[in-house]
Amino acid sequence: MPLGTLDRSPPPIFRQGPSALSKLLFFSALSLFLMVADVRFRITQPIRATLGTALYPVQWLALQPMRAVRVSSAYLTGLNQANTSSEQAAKKLAVQSLRAGQVEQLVLENNRLRKVLDLREQLATSVMAAEVLYDAPDPYTRKIIIDKGLLQGVEVGSPVLDESGVLGQITRVHPLVSEVTLVIDRELAIPVLNVRTGARSVAYGDPSASGSGLELRFMGSNSDVKEGDLLTTSGVDGVYPPGLPVAKISKIERRAESAFAKIYCTPEALVTGARHVIVVKPVSAQIPPRPATTEAAVTPKKGSNK
Repeated sequence: MPLGTLDRSPPPIFRQGPSALSKLLFFSALSLFLMVADVRFRITQPIRATLGTALYPVQWLALQPMRAVRVSSAYLTGLNQANTSSEQAAKKLAVQSLRAGQVEQLVLENNRLRKVLDLREQLATSVMAAEVLYDAPDPYTRKIIIDKGLLQGVEVGSPVLDESGVLGQITRVHPLVSEVTLVIDRELAIPVLNVRTGARSVAYGDPSASGSGLELRFMGSNSDVKEGDLLTTSGVDGVYPPGLPVAKISKIERRAESAFAKIYCTPEALVTGARHVIVVKPVSAQIPPRPATTEAAVTPKKGSNK
C-alpha cells in the first residue's frame, strides 16, 4: 500500500477536542469578561455572599482552637497582672495613707500659721477638662491641639496639666480649639522650685537633638542639686499655681572650664502621649486689680506780704 494513502488522523478513541491554544484563548476571554462584568455590574456579588454565608460555620470551627489558646493565655496573663497590680495598689495605698495623715497635719499647721500671721487665703483655682485632638503640624515645635477654645472660656497663658504634672501652656486660642505649647518646647520657660533645697530657677525646653526634656540654665557648678530632685512651680510668675510637679533632675554635667552646670530634667507629665488634660485659669486673672490711687492735689496757701 502506498504511503500517501495512509490515514494520518488519530483513532476516535484518542480525539482531544479543541486544541490547547483554542482553550487558552477561550478561557482567557471568559475570565476577562467575568472580571469586567463583576466590576461594572457586580453579577458575582450574590454568589460571593452566598458562598461566604455557607462557609462561615466552617471558618468559625477552624478558628475555635486558636481562640481557645488566646483566651487561656489572656486569662493567665490577666491573672498574673491582677495579682501584681493588687500588691502594688496595696503598697501604694499604705504609702498614700501615711502621706495623707502628714498632709492633713501640714494643712492644719498652715492654716494656723496663716491666722497667726494674718495672711490672706490662697486663691481658688478654676479648672476645665479638655481632650487632646492631635499634635500641631509644625515639625519644629512641640505643640498639641485641645478641644476647648474661646467659646468655653479658655484664655491665652492658661496652664495645662495632666494627671502627673504640668504639661504646657495655652499660647493660641481659637473659637473651638486651643493650641498648647508643651514644656519641652524650646520657646517655653517655667519658674521652678527645688523641693529639697527651696532654690528657685527657671526650666527651659531642652534644645538638644532629642528635645524630650527640660534644662535648668544659669545654675552654678557648685549649686546644691542632685539627680532625682523634684522641681515644682514656684508661683512667682503669676501664671502657674505654686506646688505643681514639673520635672525631676535626671542628669548633671559639671565642667571645669564652665562656671555653669548643664542640668537636664525629665518632665513629670506625659508629654508624648497625653489624652485628657486640665486647663487651669492663670493666677494673675484671679488676683483682684490694684485699686486706683488718686493723690490729692495740695495747693500752697498764698501768704500775705506786709
